[in-house]
Amino acid sequence: MAKPNDDFEIQFFEGVLKRNPSDTEVIELLGERYTKQGRIDEGLRMDRRLVRLAPNNPTAHYNLACSLALKRRKADAVRALRRAVEVGYVDLKWLREDPDLASLRNYPAFLEIEADIALRQKSNKGKPERS
Repeated sequence: MAKPNDDFEIQFFEGVLKRNPSDTEVIELLGERYTKQGRIDEGLRMDRRLVRLAPNNPTAHYNLACSLALKRRKADAVRALRRAVEVGYVDLKWLREDPDLASLRNYPAFLEIEADIALRQKSNKGKPERS
């Protein structure tokens, strides 16, 4: 059930977005709030919009994958997740724990993505971070 504060935040961010339709931070925040309230279709719409505006943002693709997984669109969710990894998503621990991705846990393509991230992490150990 939505809390009054959630409703206020959504209304606030919707107002900001009307004034600045390309504000990627607001689009991301609004998508998160919609999804949190169970408004998955609206969250998915925001995630798609964010991916169009920020095509190299790994979090945008990850959030899109989450929304698609919540809609039980496994193949589409995996495609978005693969793209998230391609553009830099590496948080294997959260990928394995995220409740939004629960419907993908035993999906073979999801397991391949897990293995890919684990391999990337393993191959990057000991390499200095770029500054």
